[in-house]
Amino acid sequence: MSAERIELGPDEVRHVAALARLGLDDAEVAQLAGELQSILGHVATISALPIADVPPTAHSLDVAGALREDVAKPGVTREQALANAPDPTVDGFRVPPIGA
Repeated sequence: MSAERIELGPDEVRHVAALARLGLDDAEVAQLAGELQSILGHVATISALPIADVPPTAHSLDVAGALREDVAKPGVTREQALANAPDPTVDGFRVPPIGA
């Protein structure tokens, strides 16, 4: 299975670079043109695959029970959470000021 060759010129590469807010020199434009053409070729190959009869899946394997019901459970107490803190306060964790 071969994909069609997609040609990108320097103007298209510069446009994509501008959208990504990248400043490119001429050498980088030439390099990225080849890389983008390769990526688009792979996309074209994948797009040509006959997948009309393939059902959508959430996982590549048949995984049973992967999703559980979301049930609220009690968390840790304030004392448990602060038990290993090096310098706890009444309200929570003491942290050094920014830039200190």
